[in-house]
Amino acid sequence: MAKRQVFYSFHYDNDVFRVQQIRNIGALEDNKPVSANDWEKVKKGGDKAIENWIDDNMKYRSCVIVLIGEKTAQRPWVKYEIKKAWRDGKGLLGVHINNLKDPRTGTCSKGNNPFTQFTFKDKNGNLKTIPCKTPSSLDVYNAIKNNMEDWVEEAIENNS
Repeated sequence: MAKRQVFYSFHYDNDVFRVQQIRNIGALEDNKPVSANDWEKVKKGGDKAIENWIDDNMKYRSCVIVLIGEKTAQRPWVKYEIKKAWRDGKGLLGVHINNLKDPRTGTCSKGNNPFTQFTFKDKNGNLKTIPCKTPSSLDVYNAIKNNMEDWVEEAIENNS
């Protein structure tokens, strides 16, 4: 099977090093990370520039994976990405990454499930639940590595 193209949604400041570990797994084709300098340029353009950047980078992706750290659920652009993914019919998946070690800060507290802030309905008006995975804390990296492809397929099926 061809690698799925995904978009990662996360809190940059708190979780970029954890997210890098997941990108390095290589099981999925993801959008390339924006550098801190490039992100600062995008932010200087204001909300519309950020929205356009997200929209452009989410194109042609089959799934949006929200990598959930301690404060991810509170981030306004993560909320925007969640709403857009569902509206655009993309798979939507949450994965708790709090037990991945950041070389600077170690692990963090488990963040809230960001999907509980929304109501998701399918085309027929039936309520849907977005899968939100909590990998084993004993070997979180390998739990994510060994299951991510299946989780993405489940998420895509959930929103079809």
